[in-house]
Amino acid sequence: MKIYTKTGDAGMTGLLGAGRFAKDEPRIEAYGTVDELNAAIGVARAAGPDAEADIMLTRVQNDLFTVGSALADPNPEGRFHGAVSPDLATQLEVWIDDLETEMTPLTQFILPGGTNAGALIHLSRTVCRRAERLVVGLGRRPGESVPAPLVIYLNRLSDFLFVLARVVNHRAGVADTPWSGL
Repeated sequence: MKIYTKTGDAGMTGLLGAGRFAKDEPRIEAYGTVDELNAAIGVARAAGPDAEADIMLTRVQNDLFTVGSALADPNPEGRFHGAVSPDLATQLEVWIDDLETEMTPLTQFILPGGTNAGALIHLSRTVCRRAERLVVGLGRRPGESVPAPLVIYLNRLSDFLFVLARVVNHRAGVADTPWSGL
C-alpha cells in the first residue's frame, strides 16, 4: 500500500463514513491537533523520562488514537463516535493522585522547563490545552456532536501532563522554577 493517495491534493480529506471535507474544517483541525499532541508526547518519550512515566505516556499515546478516531466519526450513532470511555479520565485521575504524593503542593506558579523530558511534557500539556479548546469549540457548533467523556479526558490529560512533568523533573533532581513576575 502506498502512503500517498493524492486524494488530499485539493485540500480535502475524508471523515469516517461522512464523505470529504476541507482540511481546515473545525473537526479536522481538532483531530489533527490531537495527532500533534500524540507526536509531542512521542518526542517527550524519546527524551528519556523514567520507566514509569514512559509506561504512562505510552498508554496515553494509545488512548489518543481512540480520541482521534472518535473525533473522525462525526455521526453520533457511528461506530467510533463514542469510543472514549469515562474510564480513560478515571485512569488519569488515579495516576495524578499517585504522582502528587511525590511532590509538595504548589503555592505559586512555576515556569515550564526542567529536564528535556520534563520540558517536553510541559510542551505536550500546552498542545493538549489547544486540542481541548478546539474540541470544545467544535462541540459548540450547530450540528456538531462531541461526546462529553472526550472533553473530560482532554481536560484531565492536561492536568496529568502538568503533574507528570513536575514529577519527572523531581525524580531527576531538578526543582521547579518559581515564577518571579509581578
